[in-house]
Amino acid sequence: MIEIHPLRIAGRWREGFALDVHTTRSVYLGEDEFGQPQYDTERSPAGELLFQLKYRSDQSAVAPLVEVAGGFVRGRWPDADVVVPVPPSRPRPSQPVLLLGEAIAQGLGVSFLPAAVRRQREVPELKDVRDFDERLRLLDGAHAVDAPAVQGRRVLLFDDLFRSGATMNAIDAALHDEGRAEDVVALTITRTRSNR
Repeated sequence: MIEIHPLRIAGRWREGFALDVHTTRSVYLGEDEFGQPQYDTERSPAGELLFQLKYRSDQSAVAPLVEVAGGFVRGRWPDADVVVPVPPSRPRPSQPVLLLGEAIAQGLGVSFLPAAVRRQREVPELKDVRDFDERLRLLDGAHAVDAPAVQGRRVLLFDDLFRSGATMNAIDAALHDEGRAEDVVALTITRTRSNR
């Protein structure tokens, strides 16, 4: 099992954690021939596996990430009865948040509800929006909840990477207010070192 260093993530949820930071070090090297910035980056073990899954489509990263995430959830929130993933922000051939969320739910023996939260309108890429309040404004009303699916449930809200938390907080508000979830806890595989 990979080594993790869980970090609390703030939000309306009862409790939330990222299993580790994504990168441990990143040094700017300059620009490539196309003017793109280049970095020498070191990642945590979980961060490296998530990077390989997200950006290299390496499916072998799923099992060790699910093993450590499932163990963490069983020890911390054994009463969670559904896993609700954050809807993916961009199209990919395979969606890491869905692959991991489904495998975590299966390992825990609970329901996986990928349709419980859906985007009802497009949102610009938030990584380019520095102001947290502006992120929240852009996310206002962007997600709809299937209330019957989550009403009275103990929800594990899952995402692969935590940056500012704006998206997860907007979804958490919808799960509570529209969905009437009994409880929400939040888990991500990694978090960025800054919230931008």
